[in-house]
Amino acid sequence: MDNKSVTVALLQQTRNNNVEQNLEATIQEIKKSAKMGAQIICLQELFRSKYFCQSENPDEFKLSETIPGPTTNTLSKLAKELEIVIISPLFEKRTEGLYHNTAVIIDADGSIVGTYRKMHIPDDPFFYEKFYFTPGDKGFKSFPTRYGRVGILICWDQWFPEAARLVTLSGAQFIFYPTAIGYHANDTLEVNRQISAWETIQKSHAIANGIFLASVNRVGREDNINFWGKSFVCDPYGEIIDQAGGTTSENLIVKCDLLKIEKSRQAWPFLRDRRVDAYQNLDQIYDGPNS
Repeated sequence: MDNKSVTVALLQQTRNNNVEQNLEATIQEIKKSAKMGAQIICLQELFRSKYFCQSENPDEFKLSETIPGPTTNTLSKLAKELEIVIISPLFEKRTEGLYHNTAVIIDADGSIVGTYRKMHIPDDPFFYEKFYFTPGDKGFKSFPTRYGRVGILICWDQWFPEAARLVTLSGAQFIFYPTAIGYHANDTLEVNRQISAWETIQKSHAIANGIFLASVNRVGREDNINFWGKSFVCDPYGEIIDQAGGTTSENLIVKCDLLKIEKSRQAWPFLRDRRVDAYQNLDQIYDGPNS
């Protein structure tokens, strides 16, 4: 790619129960971001609806849709019209009884470049994702777009360095993390520590891989969860270029100097010095005492 810089936008939004209203609001914010120069626009995890995984409710499967489907058709037309790349996380219905937490990469000509299906599926109080989603089966990879090669990982994937490494090794210049992370309404004592850990682990992926990293979170109270927002973009040195606030909807628009990728990897040649001959045990769950 010849471009020396790429402008990305993260759409941090509040959600309500009206799916069509949420989609229309997102479309308007995409248009605003494109007018401000955004070339790659990433939406938050499961952006069309409220975060429904707070309970195990079979009725919520009605929110799923096929890919291609109504939402991707709408966003593909928009991407082509505005000549932008859109990363759209959706509740994918693969077939009857088989669903995924999926991100679709739509190129600036309106074509679907590919999809990523969330690999790590959490099962925590009010994050009952195992009830809804089958783990992804497409592996960790990146996708070529008009404005750069992008890798996608989703929310719980954020905490796993192996995922970021494999996406990087596929040639990604950016890792985007569509996210829905927050805290229970009654759990406020550890919030700052949680947010700090969430930022730190992602910045470490940017540093270790010499890559731009963009994390977009939802924001506001939804039933039992307060989503903390704070979407951010950091450079290959782990320095946050810009960050959204923690209470309101916001379009974060950030210009990324791609020359920093090579500069950081020259200064910190982690990829060069990897000992791929000595990492065999990474294919084991655990190899310590009591194995």
